[in-house]
Amino acid sequence: MTNSLIDARDAFTCQHPETRISLNGRDWGLIDAGQGDQALVLIPGTLGRADIFWQQIEALAPRLRVLAVSYPDAGGIAEWCMDVQALMDEKGINQAAVLGSSLGGYLAQYIAGHAPSRVSHLFAASTLHSVQGLETRPPYSADLQAAPIEALRAGFTLAMQAWGQTHPDQADLVEFLLAEVGGRITEGEMRARLSALKHGPELPETSLPGKAMTCVEALDDPLIAPPMRAAVRARLPGAAAFRFLWGGHFPYVLRPALYSNIIAVRLGLEPLAEDWQGSEVLEA
Repeated sequence: MTNSLIDARDAFTCQHPETRISLNGRDWGLIDAGQGDQALVLIPGTLGRADIFWQQIEALAPRLRVLAVSYPDAGGIAEWCMDVQALMDEKGINQAAVLGSSLGGYLAQYIAGHAPSRVSHLFAASTLHSVQGLETRPPYSADLQAAPIEALRAGFTLAMQAWGQTHPDQADLVEFLLAEVGGRITEGEMRARLSALKHGPELPETSLPGKAMTCVEALDDPLIAPPMRAAVRARLPGAAAFRFLWGGHFPYVLRPALYSNIIAVRLGLEPLAEDWQGSEVLEA
């Protein structure tokens, strides 16, 4: 049987293959698409390469420059903050909107704290407000450098399979993510991603105004609990908040049109879709 998500992603990567770029001595993956006065940097979570944002890139690249990245196999949050700025320098971009999901959302918040002048808009999506206590929870409680990679991958596999059992309508997403876990994300990259959060610094405050910040979450996210979602909103006062009523940890894959609409609305590119309802937190 075919998988519509994998087929669509693969068709996209044929047109926009991931290239490699060295930033401060670390080897990053990059998809550079679109053009325009505005720029957007897309940073994935633990289980995604740059092309996991293919649907957002397709929707937004006709209207702005989009740089989507894949993590290197070395460094951590502080180093990657400098690398993203080096990427912007390399591409001649003084300021960009930065959207990160999960791990990427933590990195995006760190960038906005340490280099607010480089960030035109912060999108903190499906993410954490702190890494405190993370080292006590699997897989972060393991010795991430010594543990067999098969064991680390197996933990993600079991979690994805469990999600698939309770959400049979998302079978394509589960298969898609299992392929990421199974090898599209290399061993070195996987260890670096996990270590980046386990050993990550606490987030600095940002001087960005509320109008330049957006929080994105999902009601049924199995990884980011309601208190964590509230804490992210609380540390970004004045930020607009959008909540998907379904979409799990990957609403940008499962509900791409509305996800892209959030970005476009906050960057002044299009009006808000009628699906969004509410006041303090918009829901759809």
